[in-house]
Amino acid sequence: MKILVTGGTGQVGYELVRRLSPLGHIIAPDRRTLDLVNADQVNVFLQAHQPALIVNAAAYTAVDAAEKECELAERLNHQLPAQLAGYASRHGAKLVHYSSDYVYSGSGHEPWRETGPTEPLSVYGRTKLAGDEAIQKSGAQYLILRTSWVYGARGRNFMNTMLRLGCERDRLGVVNDQIGAPTPARLIATVTALMIRPWEEGALADGVYHLAARGATSWHGFAQEIFRLAAGAGVPLRIDPEAVAGIPTSDYPTPAARPLNSRLALDKLENALKVTLPDWHSQLALTLQDRRQGNLISDDPLKGKAVQDDT
Repeated sequence: MKILVTGGTGQVGYELVRRLSPLGHIIAPDRRTLDLVNADQVNVFLQAHQPALIVNAAAYTAVDAAEKECELAERLNHQLPAQLAGYASRHGAKLVHYSSDYVYSGSGHEPWRETGPTEPLSVYGRTKLAGDEAIQKSGAQYLILRTSWVYGARGRNFMNTMLRLGCERDRLGVVNDQIGAPTPARLIATVTALMIRPWEEGALADGVYHLAARGATSWHGFAQEIFRLAAGAGVPLRIDPEAVAGIPTSDYPTPAARPLNSRLALDKLENALKVTLPDWHSQLALTLQDRRQGNLISDDPLKGKAVQDDT
C-alpha cells in the first residue's frame, strides 16, 4: 500500500512516518518537494503518486498568528483537507485527518463528545472545523481524529519551551484555568497505526474520533510535572517545580481566545479498538525518555545543555 503522509517533517508527521512504515510504502515530501499551499502542485503530486492512503498531518497551527494570516490558515486547515478528501473520493483512497479540541467552545467542565456542539472561538478553530466538515461531505472514506495539547520530543511545543525556560529562569507564571490532556505525538501516531488494519477490514467505521491521553490537568500542572520529571532525570534546571506560579487566562491575554475546557471523551475510540488509552503522566515520562535516547537535536537539555526548538 502506498501511503502519503503530509506534514511528515512536523512533530506528529515524524512519528507517523516511523510507525506507519510497516504498513506500506511511505511518501513523506518536505516543503521543498511539495508546497501544500499551492493547490496545483498538490493535484499534480497526487496524480503522479496515486496514494491508496493519505494521512494528513499538515496544518496551520500558529493559533495567534492565524488571527492575521487568515488566508494561509484557511488554505492549510480547510481547503487542503477538502482537496485531499476530493481526491480520495474520486480514486477510492482513504483519508486520515487530524483535528483539534479548538473546534469546541471550551465551556463547562464535562468532556466533549464527538457528537457535541461545535463552537470555535478563533480563526484556527473555525478553519479546523471547516476542514472537518468538508471531509465529512466529500464522500470519501475518512477518519477524523480530534486531539488536544499536542507535544513531542522534537519540534516547537509546550514541553520543549518549558525545558528551555526552566534552564534559564528561576520563576515562571503559567496559566492554571485551561484544562485538557497533554497528548504526545508518539501516542497519536501509535494509535493511528493501530486503527488502519481494522478500518481496512471494515471492523472500524468511518467517522470522528477523539484521540488523547487519559486524565486532565492545567498548563500549570503540566509545567510542574515536566520540571519534576526532568529534575529527576538530572537536568540542571534553575527553576524548582514549586516556583511555578499558577495564573488565570485573564492575566495572559493572547490574540486568539483559548478554550478553557479541552477535556475530550475517549470511550468511542476505546470501545472501537478495545483498548484503554494511557494517562498523560506516563506518556510525558516516555516522551522525555525519547529525548534522552537521542531521537532529536544534539543540544538536548536532558543531556545537560539548553534546548533549541526545531520545526
